[in-house]
Amino acid sequence: MDATEAKMGRVFILRLHDGERLDKVIEAFAAEHQIAGAMCFFLGGAQEKSALVTGPRDGAALPPDPMVTLLRGVHEACGVGTIFSDEQGHPKLHMHASFGRNGQAVTGCVRAGVDIWQIGEVVVIELTGSVARRARDKKTGFEVLETV
Repeated sequence: MDATEAKMGRVFILRLHDGERLDKVIEAFAAEHQIAGAMCFFLGGAQEKSALVTGPRDGAALPPDPMVTLLRGVHEACGVGTIFSDEQGHPKLHMHASFGRNGQAVTGCVRAGVDIWQIGEVVVIELTGSVARRARDKKTGFEVLETV
């Protein structure tokens, strides 16, 4: 395990609008407000055909071949994630969320493209004083969190 200490900075409350792409809006907001690290909480709705990464096809294959699941119908959603700058200094969101509809649920990473349906609420809690950042891992292809 690697670790670094951080302090809470500013807190932002975002209202996302119908049709906006969840990750793109949050990353653009973070860039505009020079947020290099943060915790994010999401609550709202997701449009039909929003896309989630729901796992690798084969857990032993590297780099992984991601499975993408499209939502069938509008879904309720909640998620949690982090923002950390990549090697070029751009804020990158890593968020996993659960989506439910009529007793069925699916959970995955929002990076494949989740579009807001009517309501999207996000709370961003800035983390300051940390050296944490995302760096591309050559073996897996993931942008992994580095804390040192």
